[in-house]
Amino acid sequence: MEQKKLLIVDDEENMRHMLEAMLSRYEYTITSACDGLEATNKITDEHFDFVLCDIRMPNMDGLTFLEQNGSVLKETTVIMMSAYGSIDLALEAMKAGAYDFISKPFKTDEVLLTLKKAEEREQLKRENLFLKEELRKRGDGFSAIIGKSRAVQSVIDLAEKVAPYDTTVLISGESGTGKELIARGIHASSPRSEKPFYAINCGSIPATLLESELFGYLKGAFTGADKSKKGIFQEADGSTLFLDEIAELPMDMQVKLLRVLQENEIRPLGSADVISINVRIIAATAKDLHQNVKDGLFREDLFYRLNVVSIPLPPLRDRLDDIPELSKHFISKYNGNLNCSIRKIASEAMSLLLKYQWPGNIRELENVIQRGMVLADGAAITLEHIPPTISKNEGYDCSDLVQYDGFSIKSAQKAMEANMIKKALEETEGNKSKAAVLLEISYPSLLSKIKEYSL
Repeated sequence: MEQKKLLIVDDEENMRHMLEAMLSRYEYTITSACDGLEATNKITDEHFDFVLCDIRMPNMDGLTFLEQNGSVLKETTVIMMSAYGSIDLALEAMKAGAYDFISKPFKTDEVLLTLKKAEEREQLKRENLFLKEELRKRGDGFSAIIGKSRAVQSVIDLAEKVAPYDTTVLISGESGTGKELIARGIHASSPRSEKPFYAINCGSIPATLLESELFGYLKGAFTGADKSKKGIFQEADGSTLFLDEIAELPMDMQVKLLRVLQENEIRPLGSADVISINVRIIAATAKDLHQNVKDGLFREDLFYRLNVVSIPLPPLRDRLDDIPELSKHFISKYNGNLNCSIRKIASEAMSLLLKYQWPGNIRELENVIQRGMVLADGAAITLEHIPPTISKNEGYDCSDLVQYDGFSIKSAQKAMEANMIKKALEETEGNKSKAAVLLEISYPSLLSKIKEYSL
């Protein structure tokens, strides 16, 4: 363990020797000074983690030493000592920058305990600085989004561009594609990131309660309103509000939300006054809002107010090459949560995952991985741990394959291969890497067969 550097400042030689003898056994590298002037020279030449300093000393006393060297001692924990202890003296030392105050005479354990408490405080400060630095390094706020496919990277690129601006964003995509994750990434990369991220699901709150949840109410506004309550818009002032499942918003609330977006103000229930707000809105939907507008289910003016920047999220079936990395992430996550020690997914099981269409998207994949980890006896998720619903959907239906009327097995095999390659390329929209994964052959082998069959 690295030894901490400690400076003892006291005009009494016996006190310095006693403290040195006592504390040298506890992993401290100790230096001594007889007064504030000598101590000033010491801290100028060398950094100390801790300083034990007497208050009453000739030439320069402890308080003067502390006040004159405040900038140098900024990263050092100073503990003051005095035989003339009083509350006023202790308060004066604290105001000057001391961490703690010990009255003489003191017990050995008292000094040691004070130093250990100071060490714990310094450890917490270092951990806090480390965590802040890690957050700063993440910077873009999108580190939680797993995947390197072109589809995912294009989404992140667009989200990064819009994040610094206060414009409204509409995120669309099937359920389970990670719409809230993108919204959180935008908030974390925005100038509003210092404030909390607020989210509300418009479909999960009864229509009768939605207005009071969004805009708040005053005491007595309705039966049961025994005190005033802020709505989420007022809570999120200066921050970002994520409105999930915006298509579920009742028509009368769509009118009121439009006014909020236009005027940047709300009126709590029971109030005659409006409250100005500064909230960035990010909305999300799993439905086709264009079609909802045509069907008269969603206001066209609100749609265009929300859809300043549109971010469509791809379903998992359009980013199958991200499945291995996503699976690895979920295994790591649940190894800790479930106290498991799963290291991998067997190749046969992974082949099934890569062929499945994933109607539930990433959320469904996460559930499948979690289920497999619970059922697995060894260090790998195997075929037997994959749900039957996925096993039944694997591969291609042989009835769809090209019919061969001859008797040559070799020729029939080639005809079948050519047709399966063609189907795989159609399924992956010409992406040969994905097609090779679906066909369970190497990429060079696929290129060779494409050339052989003139596909």
